Amino acid sequence: MARQQAQPVTPERSPSSVISEPATIEACRRDYAAGAAAREAMAKQAARARRS
Repeated sequence: MARQQAQPVTPERSPSSVISEPATIEACRRDYAAGAAAREAMAKQAARARRS
């Protein structure tokens, strides 16, 4: 019998919900990457606002 890999659990989300998950290396990497993307997007938005 073949062994199945565990699938990550995706919690149900609502717009104002807070999601918690165990502090794993993968979770920390995702948070760090998402933070960098958010900072870059905000910097671009601020630069556009300064040019206007």
